[in-house]
Amino acid sequence: MAPQISPSILSSDFAALGAECDSVPSADWLHVDVMDNHFVPNLTLGLPVVESLLRHVSTPIDCHLMIEDPDRWAPAYAEAGAGSVTFHVEAAHAPIRLAREIRNQGARAGMALKPATPVEPYADMLPELDMLLVMTVEPGFGGQKFLDIVVPKIRRARELIAGSGGEVWLQVDGGVDVRTIGICAEAGADVFVAGSAVFGAADPDRMVRELRGIAEEASA
Repeated sequence: MAPQISPSILSSDFAALGAECDSVPSADWLHVDVMDNHFVPNLTLGLPVVESLLRHVSTPIDCHLMIEDPDRWAPAYAEAGAGSVTFHVEAAHAPIRLAREIRNQGARAGMALKPATPVEPYADMLPELDMLLVMTVEPGFGGQKFLDIVVPKIRRARELIAGSGGEVWLQVDGGVDVRTIGICAEAGADVFVAGSAVFGAADPDRMVRELRGIAEEASA
């Protein structure tokens, strides 16, 4: 699969959110970080903002739910029209059932792992997923430094995905920029969340294209 870039609006100017989303027309997805100040120590956007964005943008929405009890809340994001909904396995009570419910609502089902959460215990669950998100920082805040200790886990996740025989996307999120995206692509990632690198650039859309080019070269 060709590399995909999903700019995280967590790093955008919330006072001009619509314009910020319009500034990256080359993006494959718009990544929305939903945080509840319980699962992670930060409070961000919720379902009403996602619903408003869906009325404004044409780029599909990629929701990353860093919340407690995603079993209860995640399906509503899919029902609202998000193209992809990712929950944290550390917070889910019944991850297989939840993934199936997200799919039933018409969205791609993603499952996220914190940096210290091993991927091997979830190998048998891969057929239930459309995407696996390997966090490359501790979830909760944008602008963090990339944790290179996670790179072997990205490689292992790619091996497990290949062994599963499915078409599961492998996403990385945290500290992704021009210096680190090639490392992640070479390790096997194919969907890249970049916040500060994109919205902190003078030309955000040019940065999207540059990041995609680096990833394509590294994964070739």
